[in-house]
Amino acid sequence: MNLIQVKGIRCYSYHGCLSEETLIGGHFEVDVDLWCNFKPSALGDDLSLTINYVDVNRIVEEEMAIPAKLIETVAYRISDRLKIAFSILEKFKVEIRKINPPLEGDVSHVAVIVEEDV
Repeated sequence: MNLIQVKGIRCYSYHGCLSEETLIGGHFEVDVDLWCNFKPSALGDDLSLTINYVDVNRIVEEEMAIPAKLIETVAYRISDRLKIAFSILEKFKVEIRKINPPLEGDVSHVAVIVEEDV
């Protein structure tokens, strides 16, 4: 099994339970790990036989643009889209980090991770 990683997708989005978060928005980062067999693609130098990073980035940006109260919800929406988009996908991990969350104290980020075998 091979691994494709798309790391540090930066988005400005409007997720959160507080009304200020949905009005003002905030910074988020998303990491996606995709396990698949890309050997046929590598041997044939054929993009159509692997997972296109451009498509991964587009899926993340589209789902991050839809406001939700919970980043958990967004992580599962991204996960569902990845499973539909890439038939060679065997396993994946999606991590969403909310940068500087509105918590009391000095917290750099909070994160959720969804990891599944397909």
